[in-house]
Amino acid sequence: MQRLMTAIRWLNIGSATLASAMMVLMMLHITLDVANRYFFNGQIVGTLEVVSFYYMVALVFLAFGFVELKHENIRVDLFAQMMPRPVQFALYLLACVLGLIFFGMLFWQTLHDAIRATGSGEEAMSNFRFIIWPSRWSLPIGFAAAFLAVMANLLTSVSQRKAL
Repeated sequence: MQRLMTAIRWLNIGSATLASAMMVLMMLHITLDVANRYFFNGQIVGTLEVVSFYYMVALVFLAFGFVELKHENIRVDLFAQMMPRPVQFALYLLACVLGLIFFGMLFWQTLHDAIRATGSGEEAMSNFRFIIWPSRWSLPIGFAAAFLAVMANLLTSVSQRKAL
């Protein structure tokens, strides 16, 4: 089980690293575009499209699993904190199972959407040919990473017999 947890951890670290790299690229791209506008009264064609369809999508979806693995998602557990530990544990298990179902369904649907978009060579409407199908793959990768992170947290919780 330790190897599985390590593999899930490294997968999520890798996807979060990729999301971080996209954030750095986005900052550089936007900075260059602003500098080009300010100093040379020009622009980098397609900045809005690249930021909207590539950088932001990857930044948001590729980090899901890492955030879940680190227990940094938003939680509203005001009432759960006041409940006895066995009830907290049962509610945590229920939440993990629901999370597995939710992320599993999202993974399945977005995987089919990414395959369809790749097959059709999906493009966005713009003044130039702008291919967007590669960005569709950020969603199933991110949802798979989140699914695996929830599974890892569930297994850890069961082995420790407490809510995380």
